[in-house]
Amino acid sequence: MHHKYVVRDGSDVWTGSTNWSDDSWSREENVIVVVHSDELAARYTEDFEQLWKTESVEQSGFVEPNPIRVGDAKVRAWFSPGHGEALATRIAHRIAKAKRRIRICSPVMTSGPVLGALAEAVSDGKCDVAGVVDATQMKGVFHQWELNGNSEWKMPAIRRIFANGRFTGKNSMPYGQGDVHDFMHAKVVVADDYLFTGSYNLSHSGEQNAENVLEVESPALADQLAAFVDEIHALYPVAPIP
Repeated sequence: MHHKYVVRDGSDVWTGSTNWSDDSWSREENVIVVVHSDELAARYTEDFEQLWKTESVEQSGFVEPNPIRVGDAKVRAWFSPGHGEALATRIAHRIAKAKRRIRICSPVMTSGPVLGALAEAVSDGKCDVAGVVDATQMKGVFHQWELNGNSEWKMPAIRRIFANGRFTGKNSMPYGQGDVHDFMHAKVVVADDYLFTGSYNLSHSGEQNAENVLEVESPALADQLAAFVDEIHALYPVAPIP
């Protein structure tokens, strides 16, 4: 259960990547979104009630991601595991359609559709691609892939992405080796004027978790999130290449 959201009075939603811990507020990069919308609040309430009533992650996230208007923006609320695979495909589709820029923040990147779309984007060289990951966690992913032959095919894809795109990585404290949690924890995808942000890492396992992501079509907000990614990107060294 990986959500981090609040619905207040059926009219306001607070969501994003931030766990409610001291380190999340003081040591980690995170994104918080506050939305005033009765219709969006109803979608989040529906997801909450599925979890609450069934007490089962597997039976949650079955909320249709139909578009709604919030001010000048078009917004979709995506929930997994009910729509986890569709969410990964949707993000990959927007990456593949991007013509100007792609910006990414994610602790790890292991989703097959996303890796495929990114590898193609950096290979084509027609779009400005940059991002930041958690280097410590990605090194752990590389080790797992080496042990798991089923995921070995992803290694050339991530190698091409990190070698040809502008990706950096934060060397955080390894999980479980201390009390400090200082991960690069933000989850953001910007593809031209579309943005995706929420609790979902760009990971295959995240498709089976209880997750939520807001997809927003808004040039102004996409510019704001892209600038945030660029700011974080500039803080860290080049991402590790397996």
